[in-house]
Amino acid sequence: MILKFDFASKVPLYLQLRNQIVIGIAEGKLSPGEKLPTVRALADESGINSMTVSKAYQLLKQENYIVTDRRGGTAVASQTPEKVDARTVHALRLHISELRISGMSKEDVLDLCAKLYEEGDQK
Repeated sequence: MILKFDFASKVPLYLQLRNQIVIGIAEGKLSPGEKLPTVRALADESGINSMTVSKAYQLLKQENYIVTDRRGGTAVASQTPEKVDARTVHALRLHISELRISGMSKEDVLDLCAKLYEEGDQK
């Protein structure tokens, strides 16, 4: 999985990393049980601070997307979270509101969601 960071973005780098890993899991680019790079290796490879990677990994662990083991390292969790986090629902509500304000109809929003969902199935 190739990570891309927008250093000019207002979105913190740790959230950009977290989001890309979640998308990678959803799209099947990262499989359950697949090992992730160590914090140091990922920081060196991507050119970001190791504390930034650590913060992203801690958040992913809290959300049950990854598991860590001192001997085995960090890996994609074999079971995904059972229920949607309230923050995720809030973020979706905000994005839908932004789309509505921009003039998109309900049907257009649903079509866009279906398209994005299906793109994830194809990857």
